[in-house]
Amino acid sequence: MTSAKLVPAALLACALGGCTVFGLARSEAPSLFTLEASLAGAPRRGAPAPAILVAAPSARPGYDGARMAYVTRAYEIQFFAHHEWVAPPAQMLAPLLVEALERGGRFRAVQSPAEVLPAFRLETEIVALQQEFTPRPSQTRFKLRARLVDVAQRRVLAAEEFEAAEPAPSDGPYGGVVAANRAVTRVLADLAKWCDAQAP
Repeated sequence: MTSAKLVPAALLACALGGCTVFGLARSEAPSLFTLEASLAGAPRRGAPAPAILVAAPSARPGYDGARMAYVTRAYEIQFFAHHEWVAPPAQMLAPLLVEALERGGRFRAVQSPAEVLPAFRLETEIVALQQEFTPRPSQTRFKLRARLVDVAQRRVLAAEEFEAAEPAPSDGPYGGVVAANRAVTRVLADLAKWCDAQAP
């Protein structure tokens, strides 16, 4: 392998493993990143809309903390050494769910039953949020499981999994974050449409 090819490979290995690069110490504070969504449309205005309670999202093991996950082979999850989410992804997802549902146009989304008596409850679980280096360029995959519950009848109206994989603009943690936000945007748009279609 030529020296020109070795340089980016070495930089990626250091980003993944946390080695010292350009004199940066292993004990330096981690870089922190946020989950955001670029949602289309405007919040509903006018006639009152049925309320939907957005339950606090949960996450499966491996994705329930602030560490940023990546995979280089199937069934093995690893974490970046110096790059983290500013908060657990499930915590950052909650307000994005509210915004997506309200922009969808049919619901008034709330996060507390004390705000209003909800007709429906949306329960979500992060199944996966990881940067994958098995393809090149790398990609970030976001998978979300959702259940829509009729509160009055105490029954599940529907359940579905939503998934999006977005190519990363660069093979480093920041590129993975950019791809993650794009994947989250896609999933939330699909989720909002699904909720609109499922609710009677």
